[in-house]
Amino acid sequence: MSNKPKTVRGMNDILPDVAARWQHLESEVEDVIQAYGYRQVRLPLLEHTEIFRRSIGEVTDIVEKEMYTFDDDGDSLTLRPEATASMVRAGITHGLFHNQRQKLWTVGPMFRRERPQAGRYRQFHQFDVEAMGYAGPDVDAELIIMSARLWQRLGIDSIRLEINSLGVAESRERYREALVEYFNGVKSRLDEDSIRRLGKNPLRILDTKNPDMRDIVAGAPVMLDYLDEESAAHFEGLKALLEAAGVEYEVSPRLVRGLDYYSRTVFEWVTDALGSQNAVCAGGRYDGLVEKLGGRATPAIGWAMGVERLVALYEACGGGYPPVAPDAYIVAVGEGTQARAFALAEELRDAASGLRVELNLGGGSFKSQMKRADKSGATWALVLGEQELSEGRIGLKPLRSAAQQENVALDQLAAVLQERTSGR
Repeated sequence: MSNKPKTVRGMNDILPDVAARWQHLESEVEDVIQAYGYRQVRLPLLEHTEIFRRSIGEVTDIVEKEMYTFDDDGDSLTLRPEATASMVRAGITHGLFHNQRQKLWTVGPMFRRERPQAGRYRQFHQFDVEAMGYAGPDVDAELIIMSARLWQRLGIDSIRLEINSLGVAESRERYREALVEYFNGVKSRLDEDSIRRLGKNPLRILDTKNPDMRDIVAGAPVMLDYLDEESAAHFEGLKALLEAAGVEYEVSPRLVRGLDYYSRTVFEWVTDALGSQNAVCAGGRYDGLVEKLGGRATPAIGWAMGVERLVALYEACGGGYPPVAPDAYIVAVGEGTQARAFALAEELRDAASGLRVELNLGGGSFKSQMKRADKSGATWALVLGEQELSEGRIGLKPLRSAAQQENVALDQLAAVLQERTSGR
């Protein structure tokens, strides 16, 4: 038996090559989010368990089965399974909602103790974007349009938008009564989870993943037929704004999302490119959540996007990544060259913004250093020997082409490299 340590099941190391891809996509997402005026919040990984029980809902798979919860000297604490409840808690804790509107975002790991499978992990990562204090459909449209802009920027076209409205508490209660009546009529055909949910939260039956329930759910009443007048107008306003912006959508009457706090607008960006894990970005309104967690009544909406799924979708759509190898690798051989090479590396980094310079460390022969230079993926090797040092020059050797080595004056090297890497 091997004694080699392993990662915890469902929790993965993100090694340098993969991390570089994540960094590229995270930078693209952050640029788009911040272009709309959203500001970053950094949240703790742990919250009091009650935050999630009150917000997500008792009758959800997350609360019932999937949370990492433990006792800490009498306090029940939970690793966050999602970020919206934490974002709302932070806003209440720090008084962000006192007569203010907030546009906020965060990114980081979430934790759910579910069965690991393709596209699902026990530690996963999400972007979370929230707009709080905005009541109209215009902010709903902005959040959706923002995500559409991201797909356009990344060249992702294998994706479609589904939207629905869940109305407000009063219209949902009327709908709930209709669902209970319908599902009671087919109770003998319901699975165990659906029977359990029937008395507490029948809307969750619509979110079942059991394929045997598909026909039963298809025959259930439709929420849109029970919308109150204001919610119906809100939904029509959202559709009009999306159409004006050229964002295509499908109205999906069975879309309810899996958490109890949603109201009115809900949406998902889904794809057929990733198998069964088809939702990449999803969210909706949660106008009652701030008040439910102890704040003043504050309308709010947000979306979450899985980083792992974004990376997988981007690659499935043929997306590429900028190079991360160094531009230049400094090879120093001979008496007095290493000290000058250290100074030269810093001079290049100071003079040429964004220039990636790697310096050979650990000594070695000229041949071994050149092997390291080639293995690094650098575009050029900068060869500094005793003669070059005495003459104030350096050898510039291309490593990715058949071009010949040339000599460049040390005081001109930064300008030469900056010119050749411009437009990279």
